[in-house]
Amino acid sequence: MNGDQVTALLDEFAADGLRVWVAGGWAVDAVVGRQTRPHADLDLAIDASQQAELLALLDRLGFVTTVDWLPVRAELTAPDGRKVDIHPVAFRPDGSGVQSGLDGATFAYAADGFAEGVIDGRPVPCLSVGQQLRFREGYPPREVDRHDINLLRGL
Repeated sequence: MNGDQVTALLDEFAADGLRVWVAGGWAVDAVVGRQTRPHADLDLAIDASQQAELLALLDRLGFVTTVDWLPVRAELTAPDGRKVDIHPVAFRPDGSGVQSGLDGATFAYAADGFAEGVIDGRPVPCLSVGQQLRFREGYPPREVDRHDINLLRGL
């Protein structure tokens, strides 16, 4: 997926009033301000209260569910091969949130875990540097993780 495709999808979500934040590799590139590597998909943290509306919009855009692990995550694929990986977040009144994980695990989003970055010269909502680093702890890093961590630590 390229930057134009990412920003086009984000425009669709915003036009429908859907709250989403770029996560994963694209979020790293967003806070860095430039694309640093290829991305196979677009990871999104989404407002869990809007999950049905977001899935309906993706359906109208031609995406079909190819992995359904909800409420943990779902992966949707378009006919042209674009992939969106959604991660529903239940928000608390203080702005923090929690995402369900497999086997009863949970992932915490701090209230300061949401920020703004840049993709293709456009401001986009994304996960903060601190949140992204927290999500890359507790498992052996792959080469792509080492790449992302090095960039995030340099900010």
